[in-house]
Amino acid sequence: MPPLSNASPAPFLILYHSQATSARLRFLCLAEGVLAFGPLPHPLTLRDNAHTPHTVRPMPAAWSAEACRRLELPHDALEADHDFLEEVLHEGSAYPVLLARFTSIDPPFALAETLHARFISLLEARRRPALERELLRRAYTHILG
Repeated sequence: MPPLSNASPAPFLILYHSQATSARLRFLCLAEGVLAFGPLPHPLTLRDNAHTPHTVRPMPAAWSAEACRRLELPHDALEADHDFLEEVLHEGSAYPVLLARFTSIDPPFALAETLHARFISLLEARRRPALERELLRRAYTHILG
């Protein structure tokens, strides 16, 4: 995803769907992983505390809108979470990780299929790399409290 400004690296997004009737939570897992939209630099580490007072916070709504544009979805297909912020580090640069929820009643399985992606539960994420598992754990805790 191209940066909106030169001030900081472009954020990555965790895209998820929460079933309204059952609270079933699933994360979109793309070919490159659960962080949209790579490619991801390597190696990445997770910052222990992304919520420091000096952290420049990206505009979640702008990045959710950009994700809708890239995925060719209606502008209201994703809802940004303005309270979630994590950061991954690579060679001295901090990449924000934001959270956005699919607003549809059911997960957009057809979209996932066109992306060669799938929706996974937190339990299914056990096969993902440790950094992704930890980010999903933090997202899950944030979403469900």
